[in-house]
Amino acid sequence: MTDGSTDACTVWLPALAHFAAGGALRASLTRADALPAGANGFAAGLAACFAGVPTPLPAAALIRQSVVGDAGDGPWLAADPAWARADINGIRLMACGHMQLDMAQAQALADPLQPLFAEAGMQLQVSTPDHWQLRLPEGVELPMLTSPQEAMGEDIAEHLPQGAAGKPWRLLLNDIQVALHQHPLNAARRARGLPPVNTLWFWGAGRMPGSVHSTLRGVVSDDLLLRALAGRTGIAPQARSPAAIAAATAGCLLDLQDLSAAEVEAQWWPQLAPLLAQQPVLLHFASGERWLRRPWHRWRVWRRSER
Repeated sequence: MTDGSTDACTVWLPALAHFAAGGALRASLTRADALPAGANGFAAGLAACFAGVPTPLPAAALIRQSVVGDAGDGPWLAADPAWARADINGIRLMACGHMQLDMAQAQALADPLQPLFAEAGMQLQVSTPDHWQLRLPEGVELPMLTSPQEAMGEDIAEHLPQGAAGKPWRLLLNDIQVALHQHPLNAARRARGLPPVNTLWFWGAGRMPGSVHSTLRGVVSDDLLLRALAGRTGIAPQARSPAAIAAATAGCLLDLQDLSAAEVEAQWWPQLAPLLAQQPVLLHFASGERWLRRPWHRWRVWRRSER
């Protein structure tokens, strides 16, 4: 690379448009250097950071291996618990994972679905409350599938498996939604003001990749897929914490992309601001914009334009 970012610590952030114009983060961009646009979205960011991973990314196998260690060389498919809500324009994906489940609740929801998958020769595995996987039979035909990040907030009809290859998956998903709608745990969730787990989101199909490479020197993230990829390259990922951010150095990736802009500003900017004063930091937004901020940039007092 020739943009001067190779000696920087990289921070992944939500889309730039989500940050308030008068906020501290946008103010920091006033004195930073704009770089050419980079990867747009989480999946593209992963592809840019890790070489040797097939496309589409085999998220299910990577997460299963990272958490349980039994992915082997067979095919897997992510089947994460999700919430879809009907409105006048269709049925929208509102949440995938992050459903405030514990392992006992996740297993209770998954158990009635097992016969549906068994009929198709599949096994549903609950690795974590938010990450479920299907162990698939050899030779199963997989349709094109969309990651939850790409589909969030959109009509799920636009992202369902299409065509003849997709028909069995659409029928299976319909049966899953009926079973989940009738589950007593969802009635209890509604009574507590929580959204129901009323569907599963299929994505991330494939087998464990072989050799994976990265030029990253460290990863700070709470995302299991990013942590799994880091582990495949020999990087020991760290959970997101103020201490981990304060200790970050050049070549480290700090992942805040899953948070809201308001959370970043209120909870994490106090940890990031000292980092910008100490070393070069590449601020990479989910929408692709990139800004490089170096410590000496604080002297650019003549820069007053809005970002």
